[in-house]
Amino acid sequence: MKSREGPIYSEERRQAILRLIEERKKVQVSELASSLNVSATTIRNDLRDLEAAHLLLRTHGGAIERPRARYEIEMREREAQQSPAKKAIAKLASAHVEDGDTILIDTGTTTRELAYLLSDKQRLTVVTNDIGIASALESVPGVEVFLLGGMIRKGFQCTIVGPLADLTVDKGFFGTNGFCVVSGATTPDISQAATKREMLRIAKKVFLLCDHEKFGRVSFSRFASLQDIDTLITDQVSDNDRHKLEQAGIEVIASCG
Repeated sequence: MKSREGPIYSEERRQAILRLIEERKKVQVSELASSLNVSATTIRNDLRDLEAAHLLLRTHGGAIERPRARYEIEMREREAQQSPAKKAIAKLASAHVEDGDTILIDTGTTTRELAYLLSDKQRLTVVTNDIGIASALESVPGVEVFLLGGMIRKGFQCTIVGPLADLTVDKGFFGTNGFCVVSGATTPDISQAATKREMLRIAKKVFLLCDHEKFGRVSFSRFASLQDIDTLITDQVSDNDRHKLEQAGIEVIASCG
């Protein structure tokens, strides 16, 4: 691997790290620091964040590829957890869906819970990139479903979509892997982040569905800043976070507190 002429942005650098691990199965901090023209401390921070996003495993002096089979098992286990918090968030979100709306529902476990609550709606059009959501709603009499085409993201039952220039929706309901008042809403996968950003762009009003366990977490790639979010729906939120979010112009709705 040749050394770069100058430093690169963090997302590009981390993608370079992941590509190398995919090719070589393991990497060393010293080699990465030299090749990417950054300090060893910066590389260690990158590896820490990538491990937190379940994208690699750190070792003494470097990192190795994360076994994909174990990762997919963990994803299925998380999807099987239909926690009371997610159901409570979905119920609050469903109150904002009205007959005649055209809405977008992002992929995710909490957003799927929302989809299951829409069977009584009339003249509702749902745009989604989630195969499970589309399947759950396709037989509902009052709901028309538009499944966004694109490459299927294996193991996640959703598509990675390109530009949506000709679409507009009244409301968009989005899930997230991490959320904080500094970094906004984040997800581990850069392609998924690009899809979410494109879907955000076509929504007149943006709802973020986020349980309290994701507060303070920062994943690899940001898809929404605070300025992109109109309403945050959660199960619980601290007074301090609520104040900061409301100061930023975000409506905060919580099932508890």
